[in-house]
Amino acid sequence: MLKYNIGLALRALRRNAVVTALMVIAVSVGIGASMTVLTALRAMSADPIPAKSDRLFSVRIDNWGPDVPNNALLSDLLSYPDAMALMRAHKGLRQSVMYAPVFSVTPQTANAIPFTATARAAYSDFFAMFDVPFAAGGPWTQADDDARAKVVVLGARMAQRLFPAGDALGRSVMLGDGSYRIVGVLAQWKFQPRVYDLSSRLYQQTEDVFLPLTTAADRKLLSMGGSYCSTAAAHDFASMSRSECRWVEFWVELSSAAQKPAYLEFLNDYSAQQRRIGRFHWPANVALLDVNQTLRAEHIVPGEMKIATLAAFGFLLVCLVNATGLMLARLSSRATEFSVRRALGASKAQIFVQCLAEATVVGMSGGLLGLGLTVLGLAFERAILREDYSRLISLNLDTVVTTLGLALLAVLIAALYPAWRTSRLAPAWNLKAE
Repeated sequence: MLKYNIGLALRALRRNAVVTALMVIAVSVGIGASMTVLTALRAMSADPIPAKSDRLFSVRIDNWGPDVPNNALLSDLLSYPDAMALMRAHKGLRQSVMYAPVFSVTPQTANAIPFTATARAAYSDFFAMFDVPFAAGGPWTQADDDARAKVVVLGARMAQRLFPAGDALGRSVMLGDGSYRIVGVLAQWKFQPRVYDLSSRLYQQTEDVFLPLTTAADRKLLSMGGSYCSTAAAHDFASMSRSECRWVEFWVELSSAAQKPAYLEFLNDYSAQQRRIGRFHWPANVALLDVNQTLRAEHIVPGEMKIATLAAFGFLLVCLVNATGLMLARLSSRATEFSVRRALGASKAQIFVQCLAEATVVGMSGGLLGLGLTVLGLAFERAILREDYSRLISLNLDTVVTTLGLALLAVLIAALYPAWRTSRLAPAWNLKAE
């Protein structure tokens, strides 16, 4: 029966090719515009680690108090003393203080020219917390953290650049004025948005180098990410590590989301303790945000992108209204045809299904053309957006399925009223009028 209805639909649509083409174009333009913007929005707001996003938390502690004019209530950065105190307490399954130094890398080749590399100083738990994939070796150990060992893990791009033969593991690399032993090499790791570091570009590529935070502290390496102070402070590691400046991140992994209240109570107790010893002079003001709460709190998706998405779907609605009008006009012009079918025994339901079959053909045709327009739209977005944003935007299977599904669903909804109205035609009256 389905094959029969689709065959009838194709013949009927071919008989009025101009109106059919206008309906397909109206649908495809609306679908192409909306899916282009929606794909970019979804890429920018995607959950980077859905398997455990409800168990990973960024810790917020207000160490400035309500009287500081530029105080950020939910700053993702902590002071070094607070972060290290939480690290020593070790109340989570895993935890890591981290920040972003920058290194000058010297390749071990003749006439090598040093270049700048992005880095992340963290504890060994970082890799298991964020499910970091390894191509060779693995993370350094807790013993390396304790010993302030001069070891590193290289990102995939950096390993390929320095050791194109793939023999990086166990070798040494010159970072700044020191030599570090390579204990691991990452596989390609696309963790975006990089929620663990909101002080730099969220969508930039994975860091080139990872090293123990204890080693970075021993080397007195400063952060090249965000650094905020409520009062003037000397910009050297010793001063920053004692100050109330906020410049390090602290993330904790709990064994389950149900552990959050207990950890939040621990944070409140810690803040109350700091108040008792005279460091804080205000009630405890702490927060514990999971991955998606963190992304929402930081408003990572530009407001313009959300407005553009609403506008695109508004345009899709206008296109569907036009398509509905064209369907009504087209089906009304075939009143005699449907009346004859009714007179020969076709039921209202059969006429209704036949009209929806024609809408299905229009929807799939509009979806395929809209998919082509989406490809062009995404290419245009990649051309005009900055590099870290443009790298996110691509056509994948999910986008294809969503585009075709949205086109079909939208057209079927738009066709419900024209199909219902056509199925309610009175055959005797129409045939008498003819």
